[in-house]
Amino acid sequence: MSPTPKDNRIGRLPRNIWVVTATSFLTDISSEMIFNLIPLFLANVLGVGTVIIGLIDGIAETTASLLKFYAGALSDQLGQRKWLAVGGYALSAIAKPFLYFADAWGWVLSVRFADRIGKGVRTAPRDALVADSIDATQRGLAFGIHRAGDTAGAFVGLGLAALIVWLTQSGAAQLTRRTFQIAVLASIVPAVLAVLVLALGAADVRPANKQEAPIFLGLRGMDTRFKLFLFVMVLFTLGNSSDSFVVLLGQTRGLSILQIMLMVMTFNLVYAILAGPLGSLSDRVGRRRLIIGGWIAYGLVYLGLAFSRLGWHVWVLYGLYGIYYAATEGVARALVADIVPPERRGTAYGFLNAAIGLTVLPASVIAGLLWQGAGTWTGFGPSAPFLFGAAMSLMAGILFWRLVK
Repeated sequence: MSPTPKDNRIGRLPRNIWVVTATSFLTDISSEMIFNLIPLFLANVLGVGTVIIGLIDGIAETTASLLKFYAGALSDQLGQRKWLAVGGYALSAIAKPFLYFADAWGWVLSVRFADRIGKGVRTAPRDALVADSIDATQRGLAFGIHRAGDTAGAFVGLGLAALIVWLTQSGAAQLTRRTFQIAVLASIVPAVLAVLVLALGAADVRPANKQEAPIFLGLRGMDTRFKLFLFVMVLFTLGNSSDSFVVLLGQTRGLSILQIMLMVMTFNLVYAILAGPLGSLSDRVGRRRLIIGGWIAYGLVYLGLAFSRLGWHVWVLYGLYGIYYAATEGVARALVADIVPPERRGTAYGFLNAAIGLTVLPASVIAGLLWQGAGTWTGFGPSAPFLFGAAMSLMAGILFWRLVK
């Protein structure tokens, strides 16, 4: 039965949507308090170069990706999403405090590795839980609200990190170990609360047709549009390196640590404000238009970053970068739910997240090499990875427009 207009109001969204959103909100408060400081900690405190920074981000995301395949398919077979998601959030909460003791980049890699294992276990089951809990006519809105909550948590976490930086080293151009350690300790409470909220508040919604066959990790039986979408996403992600490089670019262009925190807060504020409305818009005008529009915004922002010269240029452009995220992140997840059978949603989300995550490793390594080597090879220096990203987004957008109907 189709929902009435009254049912389409935000207040009528099922409890699971709000519980998952609250969990993501708390988790991102915890994560963003420390993870946006990690590239600065590596560069300023440990003296690590951009190639290693890109390698750490890439390995961490690749680790998560290898598990996303299996976790999504396992949730399909079990017909249960909740407890896999709870376990993933719990592992991340346990791993983060060990950053307090980091005195070499291997420590950082180990913690990021463990945290991303947790993310790999939870992401596909969580996305499938959201999709299972909502009617198709509200799917874009539900994922948009979830992304808005997630990003609002990032905004709050960054605000707390900025407060810590301001209280401990206001105006400093370099991050200190003491500031980073205080941020790590402060991040523990919201991480633990996130696990409790999901464990006590969510309820599993079994798919109408539970997958009874043994776990199958292939694409057989999936809609051709989903396979083409995966291909296009891989191509796009190859030019979409870690956002750590935007943070480093801001510092290179003259922003202080506190200003960088405020810059990333601006991005998250734009993202949080627009995610819900743009997700709802995709329910009315179609997912495809929103995703293509978001990729156009991405390409323009990356071109701007490539030619930026001052810190405020990077700040403004990174704020506009939130438009790309708001128009694509939740909408892409809603698109997947639209074009795959309900009983294969966990597997499909596993493929989508894994395909993106596996491509982040070469994308981040390429960006690091371009950043360090482009000054010698081409004269572009730090601009090179952003020019590459803009070109890849243009190519992916054209293919998405032509192939995925």
